[in-house]
Amino acid sequence: MVLFIIDIFLSLIIIMVLLLLVIGNYFFNKVVLRSKKTLLDDNHDLDIDVTIIQWEIDNKWLESQPFEDIELVAFDGLILHGYYLLAKNPTNKTVILAHGYTSKGMELGGLTKFYFEILGFNVLIPDNRGHGLSEGNYIGFGWLDRKDYLGWIDYVIIKNGSDSQIILHGISMGAATVLMVSGEALNDNIKCIISDCAYTSAKDILSHQMKKMYNLPAIPLIQITSLICKIKAGYYFGEASAVKQVNKTKKPILFIHGEDDLFVPTKMVYSLYEKCKSYKELFIVPKACHANAYLTDTKGYQQKVTQFIDKYIS
Repeated sequence: MVLFIIDIFLSLIIIMVLLLLVIGNYFFNKVVLRSKKTLLDDNHDLDIDVTIIQWEIDNKWLESQPFEDIELVAFDGLILHGYYLLAKNPTNKTVILAHGYTSKGMELGGLTKFYFEILGFNVLIPDNRGHGLSEGNYIGFGWLDRKDYLGWIDYVIIKNGSDSQIILHGISMGAATVLMVSGEALNDNIKCIISDCAYTSAKDILSHQMKKMYNLPAIPLIQITSLICKIKAGYYFGEASAVKQVNKTKKPILFIHGEDDLFVPTKMVYSLYEKCKSYKELFIVPKACHANAYLTDTKGYQQKVTQFIDKYIS
C-alpha cells in the first residue's frame, strides 16, 4: 500500500513537472521567440490616444529621409541591420536610438526628427536582434542587445572618428537596453544616456505581465520559462537587469517615464533612479501612457533632453 501511494505521488510530481515545462515553453514561444506578438493586441495598457496621428506623420517623414542601410556582425554571428542618417552639416555628434519590444528602427520618427532637424546630430537606428531586418530567432530583452550596441558604438567611432560624441537614447525595451549597456566598460565617446520608460529587469516586467494578462502567479512559471530561455536563447530573465547595470555605471543618465504608464509601471523608474550610482536626472511626464511621453509633452520633452545633453556635448 505504501509503495502504491509513493508511486502515485511520484507520478503526480512527474505530471506536474511536465505540465509546467509545457506551459513554460508556451510562454517562451509567446514572449521570446520571434513571432507576431498577438498577446499584445488586447492589452489596454498599450491603447494609443490621438497622438497616433502625429506618430504616423513622423514615421512618414522618417521613411522619406536619405538613410544609408548598414549591417553589423554581432558577437554571435548574427547579421544586424541599421539605418544611418548623416547630419545636414558636418558634426561629430551622433545619437544611437533603441526601439522597443516588437517595434523596429523605422518607427522612431519623432525622436529621429528631433535629433536630426533640431539638434543637428547624425542618427543611427539599429533594428534590434529578432526585430525588423535584423537576424535572430529570439528577443534579447536588452541583455543580448547590450553587446550588439557595443558593436554599434564601435561602428560610429570608426565611421566618424575617435573624437565622436555619442548619446544612447532608448524607448521601453530599448531604454532597458541602453541602461544595460551603461554598466559595461564604456569609453569616453559615450557622453550620456537617456532612458524612456525602461523596465527594471526582464524578470520583473514579465512577472508583472504574466499576472496582469493571464492572471497567473509568476512563481514558478517565470523560473521555468527563464530556464527554457537560458537553454534556447542563452540568458536567464534575471540576468537581464537594468537595475544591476545602472548600479555599476559611471555615465550620466536621464530617466524619463510617463506618469500613467501601466504597461511598464511608473514605480520601476524610481527603483532605477535610486540604484543609479552616476549623475542622474528624473523627468516624469504627466498623463503620458507607455512609450508616449514624447508625443504627450513634445515641447517639455525636447527642452529637458536638450538641457541634459548640453551638459555633456561640446
